[in-house]
Amino acid sequence: MKALNALNAQIQQRIRTRDPSAFIAASLHAECMKLRHAISLAETQGSEALKLYLARLSAEGASSSGSKASKRLVNDPASTSSLVEVAEGWKEELHPKAAIVRELVKAQLAAHPESRIIVFATYRDTVQTLVDTLTAGGIACERFVGQASRDAEKGLSQKEQIASLARFREGEFKCLIATSVGEEGLDVPSTDMVIFYEAVPSEIRSIQRKGRTGRSGSGTIIVLVTKGTSDETFRYVSQNRERAMVTGIRSMSTPPALSLDPVAEPGPAPAPDPEPVLVPPVPPVPSIPAATKQVSFQDFTPAGPAITVDDRETSSRVAGRLHELGASITLERLEFGDYAIGDRILVERKTVQDFMNTLVERDLFGQLRAMADAALRPVLIIEGVDDLYAVRNIHPNAVRGTLAAITVDMGIALLRTRDADDTAEVLYVLAQREGSERGERKVHPKKSYRSAREEQEYALSAFPNIGLKSARLLLEHFGSLKAIIDAEAEDLASVHGIGEKTARGIWDLARRPYR
Repeated sequence: MKALNALNAQIQQRIRTRDPSAFIAASLHAECMKLRHAISLAETQGSEALKLYLARLSAEGASSSGSKASKRLVNDPASTSSLVEVAEGWKEELHPKAAIVRELVKAQLAAHPESRIIVFATYRDTVQTLVDTLTAGGIACERFVGQASRDAEKGLSQKEQIASLARFREGEFKCLIATSVGEEGLDVPSTDMVIFYEAVPSEIRSIQRKGRTGRSGSGTIIVLVTKGTSDETFRYVSQNRERAMVTGIRSMSTPPALSLDPVAEPGPAPAPDPEPVLVPPVPPVPSIPAATKQVSFQDFTPAGPAITVDDRETSSRVAGRLHELGASITLERLEFGDYAIGDRILVERKTVQDFMNTLVERDLFGQLRAMADAALRPVLIIEGVDDLYAVRNIHPNAVRGTLAAITVDMGIALLRTRDADDTAEVLYVLAQREGSERGERKVHPKKSYRSAREEQEYALSAFPNIGLKSARLLLEHFGSLKAIIDAEAEDLASVHGIGEKTARGIWDLARRPYR
């Protein structure tokens, strides 16, 4: 995959120079990527996941809007077309993993009937296959996937996700089959067993999955690895990265304990009044009075700019580097974003790989929109030197459109950093500016307007869900901002083009006490 991604970067570079052969190369590269994905599904996911993927590939190839790569694959009798015919004859899952999961779950529930079990799988097709396999084995289970709907499969809304977790917590079913959406950001109950259907190369994701068990007692973690496939590589990479993380944490461990009652050692020279220093505790010597000084925890807290760090970010190098820079760090669970600076700035940090994975596999726009709604100054940091256009097999225009939507439509400041250290230094500078007088600026970036009409439109368009068009409709109907503020929600909703939700939002915000 790394070689294919590097090749794609070269192709995109040639495309930017308008080399005609590069466009042909891009189509052939897409064909290779589709074949590579099919091989990966067969090796690590199973025959049902491969069968469903081939069916979608066939439908895409038969469609007039399908890509050339899909059409070539579907019409190639030497590869895909014959495989599709073979796959249609598969009546049950051929890969051993699904049956192993069923037996593991059965054994756990037989030994401990009240157990809660989570099975993590990367792909939704695999999730559905596992649900069908476990259900056929008499095990009550439910799928737990993201909100986005793909192809003919409907995702789960946030309300449905919460309801599913509530049923799982109450014991209506004992096994939850989840994609990566169950790894973080949701209140998934503690479980007795976690099963990885496949290994994941990210140490963060691996730790997040493992963290779903063993919270209040012992727990069991099982990782299924198919010999001779990418499963082995991913397992090896994840283990090595976790070990490196543990080593890093140990190297950052606290120095020897602080003695709050240091003792002046006897010697030929008179000892000065000792200041509190970091030394091993010394037993008091009765014959020599101990010189003491009142010490508080704040004496050892850096007086640098304040930054609130989400407690799930403590495993990253960023938090350690912020401490080295002298930032005053507070750890807490943030509802939105990874770092909070003052009461105006929320920062979401994503590596290049994570950014592209979230775009494809999770609800990136929903996550960023929630952060933008919660902060006056939302910031997205994309960390890493990798080429955004080469990480995943996504058309460059789709990536450009995503970046445009984030910056223009959502108003989120987008910053690129080289690595975790660079990210920490950017956060430190942001915190310095926010803590100084320079940070206290107007909420609205524009300073002057050509007319009072434009000022009125701008002020009203700052209300939630009110764009320039809606602002003009309301102002033309009511004649002034005061009349709009004083109007009842029903009167606002009566204006053509203004819905009840928007009207209620204006009415509520205008009357809500400021706290």
